[in-house]
Amino acid sequence: MHKKKILLIDDEVDILEILSYNLEKEGYLVTTATNGNEGIQKAKEMIPDLILLDVMMPEKDGIETCQELRQIKELQNTLIVFLSARSEEFSQLAGFQAGANDYVVKIIKPKVLTSKINALLQLTSKVSNDAKVLKIGDLVIDKDNVKVTKSGQHFLLPKKEFDLLYLLASNTEKVFKREEILEKVWGNDVVVGERTIDVHIRRLREKLGINTIQTLKGIGYKLVV
Repeated sequence: MHKKKILLIDDEVDILEILSYNLEKEGYLVTTATNGNEGIQKAKEMIPDLILLDVMMPEKDGIETCQELRQIKELQNTLIVFLSARSEEFSQLAGFQAGANDYVVKIIKPKVLTSKINALLQLTSKVSNDAKVLKIGDLVIDKDNVKVTKSGQHFLLPKKEFDLLYLLASNTEKVFKREEILEKVWGNDVVVGERTIDVHIRRLREKLGINTIQTLKGIGYKLVV
C-alpha cells in the first residue's frame, strides 16, 4: 500500500519533532526542512502529497516559498497547507493568493491537525466516475490530466482551484451555493476560513477571465457559458 508523503518546512525544530512524531504514528512518510530553500529542494526530490509550511522563516519566508513551489510542474497537485502563528486575515489571504490549499493557526493541537491532514488527503484520493473531459464553449477541462485549456491557452491550476472549476463546469445551468461548494470541494470535515471560496474564485477569474464565473449575491456562483 502506497504511503502518503508529507514534507514539513519550519525553522522551529521542536515543532518539526512534534508534528513528525504524530504524523508518522498515522503511517505517513515524513521529511523535514528548516528553511524555504531546503524545503524547495526536498520537495523536488520527493514530490510530496502534502507540504505543511510555516509563514515566518529566515532567508525565505513561507509566502515566497509557496510561490516558488507552485511554479514547479511536478508539484501542481501537491497540497500546500500553511501552519502559522499569524491569524490575521491579511496573512491568510496572502497565503491563499500564493497558492496554498489551506491555512491553519499554530495554536491548533497536533491531534486535531493530524485529523485535518487525514481529511485533506482522503478527499484528494477519492476517485470520481464523472466525465473525464468537460467542454464548455472555448473552455476544456481535462480531469485525468488536471489540465485546463481556454481559447487555446493552457493553464495548470492548483488542485483546489481545479476542483472548484470542475464542479462549476459540471452543471452550467446550476447556481452552486457556498455550502455545497465547501462540502464538495473541501469536505464537511475540513474547516476552512470564510474567505477561502472568494479567494479561489478571484484567482480563477484572474487566470481565465473576469466574466468566466458569475456571482449571485446571497446565493452562490455559476459558470458562464
